[in-house]
Parts: sequence; C-alpha cells; structure tokens
Amino acid sequence: MNTYAFTSIQSLKDALTKKTLSSKELLELSYTRFNQYDSLLGSSLEIFEEDTVDKRTSVGLLGSIPGLIKDNISQKGRLLTCGSKILQGYKATFDATVTQRLQAAGAVIIGRANMDEFAMGSTTETSAYKKTLNPWDQSRVPGGSSGGSAAAVAAGLVSWALGSDTGGSVRQPAGFCGIVGMKPTYGLVSRFGLVAYASSLDQIGPLTRTVYDNALVLSAIAGHDSHDSTTHVRSSEDYTTNLTGSLPEGFTLGVIDNALEAPGFDYEVYEALNKSLHEFERLGARIKRIKIPVMDQRDTMASAYFMISRAEAASNLARFDGVRYGYRSEQSQTLNDMYQNSRNQGFGLEVKSRILIGNYVLSAGHADEFYKSAKIVQAYMREELLKAFKEVDLLFMPTAPASAFPFGAYYDNPIQVDLQDYFTAPANITGIPALAVPCGFTSANLPISFQLMGPDFSEAALYQAAYAYEQATPWHTMHPPLYKG
Repeated sequence: MNTYAFTSIQSLKDALTKKTLSSKELLELSYTRFNQYDSLLGSSLEIFEEDTVDKRTSVGLLGSIPGLIKDNISQKGRLLTCGSKILQGYKATFDATVTQRLQAAGAVIIGRANMDEFAMGSTTETSAYKKTLNPWDQSRVPGGSSGGSAAAVAAGLVSWALGSDTGGSVRQPAGFCGIVGMKPTYGLVSRFGLVAYASSLDQIGPLTRTVYDNALVLSAIAGHDSHDSTTHVRSSEDYTTNLTGSLPEGFTLGVIDNALEAPGFDYEVYEALNKSLHEFERLGARIKRIKIPVMDQRDTMASAYFMISRAEAASNLARFDGVRYGYRSEQSQTLNDMYQNSRNQGFGLEVKSRILIGNYVLSAGHADEFYKSAKIVQAYMREELLKAFKEVDLLFMPTAPASAFPFGAYYDNPIQVDLQDYFTAPANITGIPALAVPCGFTSANLPISFQLMGPDFSEAALYQAAYAYEQATPWHTMHPPLYKG
C-alpha cells in the first residue's frame, strides 16, 4: 500500500474509479503512515479517530481523498487551538465554509495540522504544542506558519492540506518542503471560519505535491460566500481545464530587475531560478526584465507589511481574554488581573510581541504616522504591481532567498526571519494571487522554489504556466528519502 503514498490525487481518483484501490484502503494508508512517521515529524496536532471521520464515497472532485486542515480552520465539534495555549481545549461550534466545501467535494478531513501560534511565524517553532520538522532534513525548519500542512504533504502522509497565507505562510513552507502552494486572490476563497491574524491579508490556500492536484483543491473551495462579504461574486471555475502542458501563445514572463540579487540571496537558489527561466524560454516563453520601483524600496515595503499585519493582529486577538472561551488564569483577584494573566500566560512570546507592536502602531498619536502611512504604501504597491501586468502576463519571483534553515538559526535575530517574507508578502499586500512551485535542490538536498504572480483572478493562468514547467522537469517526482518506506 505504501506504493500509493506519493501518488497524485488525479491518479488516486483513477484507481478508485477502476476499483484497484478502495476508499477504505486509502484511508488506512494515511492512518498507517501517520502512526509510522508523525511522532517524529510532528506535522499534525490531532489525527481523528477513524470511527469519527466523515467517510465519503469516491464521488466529487476530491472523493475519498484524505487530507488535513490547518489548526486555525473551523470544523464543528473538533478542537480549534491555532497552535496556542490560550485556545487549549476549545472546540469549534460551526464549520468553516472551506470545510463544508471540502466535504461536499467528497474529501476526508482526517486531522488538524500543526502551525505557528495564530499563524505568526515562519518556522512552525512558535506552536505551543510541538515543533514540526522538515521532511528533507530534520534539523531544519519546514517553514511557516503552515509548516505542519506542508510537511505532511511532502512526507506522503496525505495528498492535500489547507493552510493560510498572510505574508507567505502557504508558499514559504511549500518551497522549503518541495511542494506546490497557492495563495489565491484576496476574496476568491471564503475566510468564514478562519481564525483571523490580519484580516486584510489572510487567505486560505491549498498545498499539494503537484500543480494539477493544487488546481483541483482550489476548484473545490473557491467561490462567493454570503458569510464573507469580502468574497467576490464569480461563477465557479475548474482550474484544471487549461492544464495542457503548453504555455499560451505569446506568453510573456516578467522578471523584476534586481529581484534575484536581494541581500542574503543564496547562490544555489540563484542558479536554480535562472535555470528555471531558461526552461520557460525553452517552452516558448518570452522573458522580459521589468522595473517596478516600489520593489526596490525594500525597507518601505517590508515596513508596510509589518505595520499592517501587527496592527490587525492586535485588533483581532483582543477578543481572547479568558472570559468567553479557551484558557483562563486561576491566579487572579480581580477581573483586570484575569484579563492580564490569561493573556500573559496563554499567548507565546512571538504573539505577545506582535500584539504590543500592533497596539503601539494603532495608539493615539501614532496611527497616522504608522498604520495610515502603511495603508498608503499598500495602495501604491498595488497600483505599481497591477501596472506591470500591462507589460507581462505573469511575474517570476523567488519564493525565499535561501533554502530551509536550521532550527534556532535566527532566534536572536527576528528581523532576519521577517526577511523571509520579502518575496512573498507583496502578493498579500496587493491581494494578487501567487503560486509556489519546486524548481530544484541545493547540494545539501534541500528543495528550492520559485513563485509566479499574476493579476487578480489569474489563478488559471498561474496553474497553466506552472503545469507546463512541472511537466518538463523532474522535481515533482522527487520525495524525501526517509519517508519512502
């Protein structure tokens, strides 16, 4: 049965249809692999008891295919902790829209994926419960905040997982673990039932081992939702339709000047990205170097993301006070003591740091200087990036400046961790879609990744270009040696 561990969803569906594989056998395979590997890998916070799982028949886009949802996505009656002590023991009282849509598509949700606490982090080290290891090198981080989702898919424990992406939290771990990760256009996928970190930046996205599978999962979860007023009214779309293995006629791929020469850029990553550009040229793409001035203003761009995300985090996390749900400190004499102690004991250091900064950014006398200025930069960035798409069809960017780094490498240098978001955060700030795709390995056998960005609602074009590249290269066929057994 382990022969199916790294099989694509597309092929699993064929096997289920031809009855060479049963739904029961497929589910048992995932349970067996979690039992065999996850005590070390740490990708999940909970694997549901088999008799409590909603088992679906092989009907629908994802019929009978097991997967995980990140621990900040609601499933009624299941624990929902966001990787935080402050929500320890809390059970969701309703299903997220994406949860409902997955189940309607026949998917089998078998557990909750580990994550950085409240999605704040790039390593999955800030989880209050465990750290997740990188399947390619267990001394290194899997990325974050959706590190559990990425690690489980890369290790062949499940075929798909959902994550959330606020500044790169789907794409960066996808890149570090050698899989495909999509951050959809803001408003394409409902956030109803997603515990908010930064509401204007958050998007739910799929992580899979292949581009086709990713398009399949997005097709299942995308679409307007009356429960989320930020979703767009668009007809449902099958994102697998244009996956022919060819690029569109006259396809132009833009490369931003100096994008491959950022501070801290690893030479092996640089080489792999240039080889990827040559492959796109071989496939018929026209490569065009373009100038986007705002992308040269790294400090300004990073500061805007920093201010907006912290301010919105402080506002969103104000509701966790020990009164209504989750952790409550028993060491309090007054109501104010209880608020203070519950939050101090319930939140981890990274979350407390972001709340403090966010409250300062929003405080009287500073909101104009910081938050409102950041929103002006945000609007300017969106204008400049959308202008670029009048010259090119899609943009080619690194996913990260280097491959996965060792645990604790930047413990005393949080600014260096924030730099991990330099290439990914622009898609969140501007709301455009971006897709991370594996494109090689370092000499230490660590995955390398690029991302494609497009204008609003260009997911189909992103998938088409990425699929053409994927089918011409071997990277999607390579899996972590430790998990092949």
